[in-house]
Amino acid sequence: MALDADVAYPTYDAPEKDLYELGEIPPFGYVPKQMYAWAIRRERHGEPEKAFQVEVVDTPLPSGNEVLVLVMAAGVNYNGVWAGLGVPISPFDGHNAEYHIAGSDASGIVWAVGDKVRNWKVGDEVVIHCNQDDGDDEECNGGDPMYSTSQRIWGYETPDGSFAQFTSVQAQQLLPRPRHLSWEESACYTLTLATAYRMLFGHDPHELKPGQNVLVWGASGGLGSYAIQLVKAAGGNAIGVISDESKRDFVLGLGAKGVINRNDFKCWGQLPTVNTPEYAEWFKEVRKFGKAIWDFTGKGNNVDIVFEHPGEATIPVSTFVCKKGGMVVICAGTTGYNCTFDVRYLWMHQKRIQGSHFAHLKQAASANRLMVERRLDPCMSEVLPWDQIPQAHTKMMKNEHKPGNMAVLVQSPRIGLSTFEEVIK
Repeated sequence: MALDADVAYPTYDAPEKDLYELGEIPPFGYVPKQMYAWAIRRERHGEPEKAFQVEVVDTPLPSGNEVLVLVMAAGVNYNGVWAGLGVPISPFDGHNAEYHIAGSDASGIVWAVGDKVRNWKVGDEVVIHCNQDDGDDEECNGGDPMYSTSQRIWGYETPDGSFAQFTSVQAQQLLPRPRHLSWEESACYTLTLATAYRMLFGHDPHELKPGQNVLVWGASGGLGSYAIQLVKAAGGNAIGVISDESKRDFVLGLGAKGVINRNDFKCWGQLPTVNTPEYAEWFKEVRKFGKAIWDFTGKGNNVDIVFEHPGEATIPVSTFVCKKGGMVVICAGTTGYNCTFDVRYLWMHQKRIQGSHFAHLKQAASANRLMVERRLDPCMSEVLPWDQIPQAHTKMMKNEHKPGNMAVLVQSPRIGLSTFEEVIK
């Protein structure tokens, strides 16, 4: 399927004002002086309902290779929780701005462009990937931009994320929006999908290949739901790990070959001291877990790749159940950062532990193309209104959100809208 064709936008009457109420659309391409945003300030660090407060702030003006986007909807990711808490680091320690606007996923419309932007114009419908860099070092020019010393995550390491009426981003962050999806469906997937894509296809020579087996932790979550779909699309076999039996059918419906409930085993947390009775008990449970994997891969067949993000609670097991010469690839530490493992099984079996962090433009664009071509489901679980953005992050922090990915409405007035014309009616 070809990419969606350009759309001619309708004309409409709207006054020029310095500030528009939420859902009010300015004249086409008109940039007001101020906007509403959910702002975090250093002195408010804490749980989301304390940290996030609505404020009126200046609308950013794009320059050079920057683009201003009218935000229709935004995605909810765990880095918003981190930004509010100021843990593991405060975003202010990086950008030193007066306030921080979180949000690293969005769908919207290009509203203004800097004088050096050539590939995008006012009116283009886009999603935004969250990697920024300065573009002027050797990694950005022939290497891997994710290794650039200037690499940063928009909405976490920059102060101007998506929980605002407008956001200013680098032009290279824009990707075509899948127009078969609603604004909120378009907004919920880019961060987790591109992260999962790089984890599975971005670390030579361990790129996922047809027929390989992949263990996916948190298979019903945002990252896991895309990992399952990508593994299936590539002809591999995904074994999903869940912690709630009610999520089994959801994961199987995404295309997993099998599902394992980790509550059936007692081998989580930091590794016990090697050669102690506690280690022996742990080892017994890990072997039991490994045999459960073999129920889907065949006896003796450990997984080629372990798709990791819990960290502290699961790394000891991940490094054991990975096959000889295989890879454990990790992008987060949602259960903690002090990871332990039995290094004997790492060096003797020549396994690889690979850190992975979001994705560069080519990887993000490749992942997005799969969504535009309807090869993947965005797995949007629920949509919350603008005034419940703090509550959305509280749900995520407490692991009370539904399987899949959350979105919040910004300028789109209600769920289910998929065109600009529907928004201005």
